[in-house]
Amino acid sequence: MTTQNKATAAPRGAAGEPVLAVEDLSVDFLLDTGAVHAVRGVSWQVAAGETLAVVGESGSGKTATALSVLRLNPEPPCVYPGGRVLFAGEDLLSCGEKRLRAVRGGAVSMVFQDPMTSLDPLQRVGTQVAEVLRHHRGASRAEAREAALAALDEVGVPDPARRYRQYPHELSGGLRQRVMIAAALVGRPDVLIADEPTTALDVTVQRQILDLLLSLKERHGMAVVLITHDLGVVAETADRVVVMNRGEVVENGDVLDVFEHPEDPYTRALLAATPRLERTA
Repeated sequence: MTTQNKATAAPRGAAGEPVLAVEDLSVDFLLDTGAVHAVRGVSWQVAAGETLAVVGESGSGKTATALSVLRLNPEPPCVYPGGRVLFAGEDLLSCGEKRLRAVRGGAVSMVFQDPMTSLDPLQRVGTQVAEVLRHHRGASRAEAREAALAALDEVGVPDPARRYRQYPHELSGGLRQRVMIAAALVGRPDVLIADEPTTALDVTVQRQILDLLLSLKERHGMAVVLITHDLGVVAETADRVVVMNRGEVVENGDVLDVFEHPEDPYTRALLAATPRLERTA
């Protein structure tokens, strides 16, 4: 395949070395009814080979923070009154659109909650996976198709050659999510951001998708930022956790430490509300 585009690439950090850092980030939405302060002074970082979970209720600011990494919040009404998003030392909030397009889907990829609204209904799914390599790596049509088929196979899509030619509406929800993951990973990103990637799926498929993400993280050594409201998922998959409430970080630390010794009342309330299976006498 064509040599990786230097404008797109960034050196993958060694395990334990921060590859993405959000520093004192604030996100406002300037609406006709006034300013909404969605994110206020949020800071966290994730290292190569690490899974960071960002948790909180709906409206806590976790998705607005995640979308800010790649400047995917609509501008306007979104503005960034303060903070930085550092990828390999480069502030993405200060980048021009051309540079951002190079980073999005290449060095930093994102898997969204609902693939049906993220995949183009008018394009075959294989074409959408291959397009990542055509855009970010300068691959030929044949090279991109070969890599896309390999990516679909890697994420467990059965009969990749047949599925390659299908449209999103012809696939189940679980298969559509696998296609989204294939598109996110085909370019071998340094960071994968997964925003509630299993919410719309049944429990069995949820488990499969989470296991897949963890397996691919280990295989490729990338950093994963998992946005979720499910503390059970956090306990099973994450190395560190950030808890958000009303646009602010209220807890940030090792998963085991936070779960066993939560310091903030909001974190304690979330943990208390998490269902537990207990043996009865």
